[in-house]
Amino acid sequence: MSKKEKKQFITKDIFYSSIKGAFTKLSPKYMIKNPVMFVVEVGFILCTILVFFPHLFHDEGSNLSLYNAIVAIILFVTLLFANFAESVAEGRGKAQADTLKKTKKDTKARLILDDGSEKEVSSSELKKGDIVLVKTGELIPSDGEIIDGIASVDESAITGESAPVTKEAGGDFASVTGGTTVVSDWIKIEISTDPGHSFLDKMISMVEGASRKKTPNEIALNTLLVSLTIIFLIVIVTLYPLATYLNVKIPISTLVALTVCLIPTTIGALLSAIGIAGMDRVTRFNVIALSGKAVEACGDVDTMILDKTGTITFGNRLASDFINVDGVDETDLVKYACIASLKDTTPEGKSTVELAEKMGVTLNIDDYKHATFIEFTASSKMSGIDLEDGTKIRKGSGEAIIDYVKNLNGLIPSDLNEKVESISKLGGTPLVVCANDKILGVIYLKDTVKPGLPERFDRLRKIGIKTIMCTGDNPLTAATIAAEAGVDGYIAECKPEDKIEAIKKEQSLGKIVAMTGDGTNDAPALAQANVGIAMNSGTTAAKEAANMVDLDSDPTKILEVVEIGKQLLITRGSLTTFSMANDIAKYFAIIPAIFTIAIPQMNVLNIMGLSSPSSAILSALIFNAIIIPFLIPLAMKGVKYKPMSASKLLGRNMMIYGLGGVICPFIGIKLIDIVISPLLVFLGL
Repeated sequence: MSKKEKKQFITKDIFYSSIKGAFTKLSPKYMIKNPVMFVVEVGFILCTILVFFPHLFHDEGSNLSLYNAIVAIILFVTLLFANFAESVAEGRGKAQADTLKKTKKDTKARLILDDGSEKEVSSSELKKGDIVLVKTGELIPSDGEIIDGIASVDESAITGESAPVTKEAGGDFASVTGGTTVVSDWIKIEISTDPGHSFLDKMISMVEGASRKKTPNEIALNTLLVSLTIIFLIVIVTLYPLATYLNVKIPISTLVALTVCLIPTTIGALLSAIGIAGMDRVTRFNVIALSGKAVEACGDVDTMILDKTGTITFGNRLASDFINVDGVDETDLVKYACIASLKDTTPEGKSTVELAEKMGVTLNIDDYKHATFIEFTASSKMSGIDLEDGTKIRKGSGEAIIDYVKNLNGLIPSDLNEKVESISKLGGTPLVVCANDKILGVIYLKDTVKPGLPERFDRLRKIGIKTIMCTGDNPLTAATIAAEAGVDGYIAECKPEDKIEAIKKEQSLGKIVAMTGDGTNDAPALAQANVGIAMNSGTTAAKEAANMVDLDSDPTKILEVVEIGKQLLITRGSLTTFSMANDIAKYFAIIPAIFTIAIPQMNVLNIMGLSSPSSAILSALIFNAIIIPFLIPLAMKGVKYKPMSASKLLGRNMMIYGLGGVICPFIGIKLIDIVISPLLVFLGL
């Protein structure tokens, strides 16, 4: 998919399929699932009948059939717009599902039989427990766990990430996904799913909306809308005899129009689309939500449990500081440490050179092209470089360098042990540097906090989300990293069962908890959390326990997913506020129009100065219809989310969508009245 296509709100294919869906969804069997819009459909059917049989309700009069027809047409368009909104949301999901389906091919698999021989079978024939062999260039036929071998696997068909990942038997990187490709070596896989139940099958089903169920908040809001609809229906039903008593003859189509304008049709039309679009936004972020409830729960998260390594920190020990021993100038330590690391391609070596450059020491590697680089080995526990002038520079563990210098009859600085131990107590790794028989100082290596995380944690704190870091480090190291990252709390020397206890403790306080994980030992905690995000690179057990899977295997993505969940709830709340506020203007448009003839004093409520009763009713009804497509982009993209407290957020939304929801229809209905009133005069209405 090109960047241009990604930016498109709606493609030509989605547009045409959505138009078709708008008509096919008119079936009463489908519409009854949305009670608010079902009432609109019943009103449309009633008005259509009145066009041809006005005498059924003694609803006869000059040009009344034409008036009924216009109302019926507007109601029909309202239904089409509502169905179009839902179809657009579904179409965007199905477009993604089609992309995933291209990945799902009926490939051939080498099935290993009990006697060790191979048999070529279709991937659709594989069942749980079968053993298959996959070689270089072949597609992995189904989900499974590697039981033998090691290979590089290209997962770009699913994750979009071009770099292959290494998969091997044992550990947390033994899980493989059907549809990915082995690009080197070979692996034996034990199939973990039956046909039709693979991870890719679940992804396709969820993305295209086939398995989407209404979430608790969606059900609650739907119940509210149905309740309001019932209340307004009762009001309208009692209005008819009241009008008759006042000798005001109200056409049935006018009562239908009043009903449709007063019930929450706008949010009723968009509610399903908002829910589908919420899951769509998560999917476009390369996260597969295995339930709509999980996406919604993200918006309610109060506490986030985060692993330190790989989530808060890079997981690689990087150079953080140079600490010289007494009698040695810091510049000399930095210079020799940099020389020793020029040809060291490890994260430690590269970071040492980068830190030296930041401190003003820049070397030209060509000046040392004839020097001999000494690689690190497990036995020597040191690396370094031998220069052409005979200088030998080494860096390594304290014990190794001390032994090396002693063998050269060098002296050990009195403050060396103190500096090495202070770094170790902080959870860092000390690398001692020497030039020939002279020890210069120590490179302080530490697990570095990812840039930008403190600011992101601060954003979460502003919206009331507490962050807790879990780490196996000692309390001193944990406290240091926690302070640097800006998390609210930490659990040191954390074991898998400690994570579960931490989650249960927060949940007992009524908190909604989210966490990430990738290993089998994380599975119980992922299952216990309200929002569990498993890494796609992790084990099958972790993915099955979680209710979300991150295809990019980026543990920090939980931060964005929570914001998407917040945006979903805010979008739903904002559009509900806007829809309810719309009704205020409709009251001032329709109520005076109905009763002004019998009660002239009611005209004082006609503050918009609408030209005639029929124009007022039709203008309100037209506005009620056309506001739906105007709000579709907002429902799809979501209301812009800004981290702030719940009270400030409520105030902001009431100001923008509450006040806006009142003002917008006043302007819209008046403009429509100006446009249609001459036409209605011409038609004699």
